[in-house]
Amino acid sequence: MDLSRLYGEIEAQGALPPVDKWHPPFCGDIDMHITHDGIWFYNGSPIGRPEMVRLFARILRRETGAYFLVTPVEKVGITVEDVPFIAVEMEIMPTGLIFRTNVGDRLTVDADHPLRFETGNDGFRPYVHVRNGLEARLSRPLAQDLAALGEVRKQENTSWFGIPSGNLFFPVIPADHL
Repeated sequence: MDLSRLYGEIEAQGALPPVDKWHPPFCGDIDMHITHDGIWFYNGSPIGRPEMVRLFARILRRETGAYFLVTPVEKVGITVEDVPFIAVEMEIMPTGLIFRTNVGDRLTVDADHPLRFETGNDGFRPYVHVRNGLEARLSRPLAQDLAALGEVRKQENTSWFGIPSGNLFFPVIPADHL
């Protein structure tokens, strides 16, 4: 991959590249992984340049649970411990919650960018859909801020604790489990 040329072309386009339309041959896996806390590593070392991480994030694609970096001419597999992005900032607007990810994506929680939740022994883990099957997990402070916005609403004869965004409601757990 000629990364400097690719980076220049993608930055010049401004918009996200159409990775969903690129179908190059699979060229194998590379030693790149994203940790559960959103740190990108290459050959065992963290990638220190935020511009490079943003470039890789823009050419990332998920297929049947696996992650790939895709260009028009090649596709390589990478490892992702949980999800590739972390939501690091939240704004509360009348139109809905707006999140910014660690790679600069901004999105409003809506039908195209829904929230989903995992609950377990380690607590409440919220995720938001970013694009094309890629998700961001909310940082722990944001998860706490989000939980504080929760309210109980009745849905299908059951009271749920959930999160409102705009005119949508995202159920987390039945209210009687609180």
